[in-house]
Amino acid sequence: MIPAAEPDRFLGGALLLHQPPRGAHRAGTDAVLLARWLAPEPGETAYDLGAATGAVGLAVAHLAPECRAVLVERDPALAALARANAVANGLDGRVSVIEADLLAPGTARRAAGLVPNSADLVLTNPPFFEGPGHRPSPDAGRAGAHAFPTTGGLDAWLRACADLARPGGRIGLIHRADALPACLDALRGRFGDCAVRPVHARADRPAIRVLIAGRKGSRAPFRLLPPLVLQDADGRFTPEAAALHGQT
Repeated sequence: MIPAAEPDRFLGGALLLHQPPRGAHRAGTDAVLLARWLAPEPGETAYDLGAATGAVGLAVAHLAPECRAVLVERDPALAALARANAVANGLDGRVSVIEADLLAPGTARRAAGLVPNSADLVLTNPPFFEGPGHRPSPDAGRAGAHAFPTTGGLDAWLRACADLARPGGRIGLIHRADALPACLDALRGRFGDCAVRPVHARADRPAIRVLIAGRKGSRAPFRLLPPLVLQDADGRFTPEAAALHGQT
């Protein structure tokens, strides 16, 4: 895979990210919001599952210098870009990349190096679609990143997340707002203490994304948090959104 000529600047330029050319799957605002959603404690290991070129895991490693990050990506070309991005940002000493398919059987995941109960924090942006009802991208990589190959994919994905998380470990994910019921169904019995923050493009519009957090094995009740609004009436980032993106 040949990356775009110039790297994208994340977190106000603090993180340089080589990505595939436009038209392929590329990290953007969703990755920034997920990376900022939950912070690992010093000494913890954070897993970025479905990492692509590593935007979320590398951002977490940059923002939390006392943690380690493991980037998990099934596509060898994207995994190679993630490794190169770790080196380019001087993070390769605390960041490792595992090539593995999260939807593979447990024995195959473990053979690839995904050890159960090893993650203090799991961060993931699962594919947004499964089954009929959406138009797949003509780009194969983008289509694979956006949609599960079969129905039941979200439940299987979050089951694998629960397998990796240690008891008491946390999960953070971002998804379409209309997928919130399916996400909560898949988390039930695996993660408790669930908190949801709706994300709105503008204050007067319906939510477009949800940020969800949970803790493995917890029985604490559900919480609905105040919304995050990305843009003001003129289309500019709100102060909070600008700060999350590293803009002043």
